[in-house]
Amino acid sequence: MKQRHLKWRLFSLFAMMALFLAGCGESFLTTLEPKGEGAEMQYSLMMISTIIMVLVVLVVTLIFIYVIFKFRHRKGDEDRIPEQVEGNHKLELIWTVIPILLLIILAVPTVAYTFKLADVTPMKAETRDEDALIVNVTAYLYWWEFEYPDYKVVTSQDLVIPTGERVYLNLKGADVKHAFWVPTIGGKMDTNTDNINQMWLHAYEGQEGIYYGKCTELCGPSHALMDFKVRAVPKEEFNQWIDSMANIDSTVEGEIAQTGEEIFQQSCIGCHAVGNEGSRIAPNLSNFADRTRIAGVLDHNEENLKAWLNDPESLKPGNKMSGTYGELSDQDIDALTEYLFQLSVDKE
Repeated sequence: MKQRHLKWRLFSLFAMMALFLAGCGESFLTTLEPKGEGAEMQYSLMMISTIIMVLVVLVVTLIFIYVIFKFRHRKGDEDRIPEQVEGNHKLELIWTVIPILLLIILAVPTVAYTFKLADVTPMKAETRDEDALIVNVTAYLYWWEFEYPDYKVVTSQDLVIPTGERVYLNLKGADVKHAFWVPTIGGKMDTNTDNINQMWLHAYEGQEGIYYGKCTELCGPSHALMDFKVRAVPKEEFNQWIDSMANIDSTVEGEIAQTGEEIFQQSCIGCHAVGNEGSRIAPNLSNFADRTRIAGVLDHNEENLKAWLNDPESLKPGNKMSGTYGELSDQDIDALTEYLFQLSVDKE
């Protein structure tokens, strides 16, 4: 008896914990506050399906309660047989037609939105719109690269887009399967290694800001830390940013920063790049000082950068930079930090 009571107590405890945790989360990682066209479509579908499900559950529950009270066992009615309704054509017609109507109500917008979300005609070679903004997105372990092929601009971790227009994406995985997801302004799509998937993002005009994205395909020990940011800016600001990135000035000031640049050119350049110089094995650092996070997940400050350079494995297990652990002295780390925090396209 005691064991039964213990089981029910544990069940109640876990049920309450699940209910409590269901309300946890961050406002910037929710599909319930759409700020873009694609997210608005998906939110509408969720609301339609939720209303239908709640309506069905409510009706079934009311019928269930009615039947319980209407046909409950009463004293003196032991031999009374309720009216039998088998073969009632009217009832059978009602409970057949109603589900069909509900499915049609859900299916019509679902099919329509599916085709709209999959419409990438402006980025196709045969129907290319010259004004369409195209970005090649490549997912690596555990970071993201964003290339603007029409402008010969490459950046990492922060995807910059103009508000008020669709931005078309070519999605590909460089090593294993990942998944690209920006819940507040768009949907989710896998990044495969053997084919290119295509989708679009759209942030409403007037909804400038930082939108958070994540990898949603289990890809390794640091999968949960494979974040990126989408920075939506007005069209004019985006054009200025593109122009600055295409003509980036990577000169730095100060003896310490120049020493850091020398260290970078001797070792880091084998994996990283600044501007068009370097490799694409690791994130492009052209505008490192303008980013919002260190390694995609840490607050963007010198202390976190030094911690990352000192021991990246402890902060992001399994990342490809972990092999550099112990190679840099404290002086080297200070110099690199000074250098990297001068890599900005917003220099005045």
